[in-house]
Amino acid sequence: MPERTLICKIVLGLIIIVGLVPVFYFVSVEVGIAVAAAGETDLSLKSNSLSSDALDRYIDNYSFGVGEKLYFDINYGFINAGTATMEVVRLIEYENRPCYLIETTANSNSFFSTFYKVRDRIESVMDAVGLFSWRFEKNLREGSYSADRMYSFDQRRNLAFYKNDTIPVEPYTQDPISTLYYTRTQPLKVGQSFFLNNFIDGDKYHLEVRVLKKEKITVKAGTFDCLVVEPMTSSVGVFKNEGRLKVWLTDDFLKMPVMMKSKVLVGSISAELTGYNLGEIKEF
Repeated sequence: MPERTLICKIVLGLIIIVGLVPVFYFVSVEVGIAVAAAGETDLSLKSNSLSSDALDRYIDNYSFGVGEKLYFDINYGFINAGTATMEVVRLIEYENRPCYLIETTANSNSFFSTFYKVRDRIESVMDAVGLFSWRFEKNLREGSYSADRMYSFDQRRNLAFYKNDTIPVEPYTQDPISTLYYTRTQPLKVGQSFFLNNFIDGDKYHLEVRVLKKEKITVKAGTFDCLVVEPMTSSVGVFKNEGRLKVWLTDDFLKMPVMMKSKVLVGSISAELTGYNLGEIKEF
């Protein structure tokens, strides 16, 4: 894969923002998706879909629901590089359980596309009851580079399936997208942390999410009172405990991401909320 220019890195650094966990660098900037549960579901929610099994975790969710769509500008410093969306598309049945189909897209703007066009999509299938991941898929279209990757989880047996490998994982493991949505449902208090387990492209990470402070910020979508959170991990080569990403979540029951910012070698990349449609909150 040829070396990318700094401008390419600006565009491709989007996954650092959208995926919450900045473990992908410019050689693997991955915001993408294909059709969730392809060949395994008709993408409609069937009645009585919640089976009686070992997955007994229930997480109260008053933060997001079907129909929520968030719109972002992606900026490198003061330069706009493109746009992104995050959407809870619909409910589906997957592994005989009700699940959210969550989709994220990233697109370079017309200026950046003249020399490096990005059209990436990611999809996460997230359990609607326990709020953990069942499936993650991404389709990358970045200049002359393209890649399609998928991994799935057997959450009953605590296994992940990636390429030809079967990998033991911790219970209720998250993917990069479901991590953000799960975070939104947690009771966040300044000075405290919570922990979760991530699986990303064959690797497992134990993630600490720190709640740093409260701050009021203004973006195109409006002015919001926010909680600032920062994901950390002890894994060498990922964060190295440096805290490279900060996320501003609204200080209310929605905990909607308003701004995400990550430092790079020169300057910083940010995603700023420009508009939003709220979803339908549903109890299961």
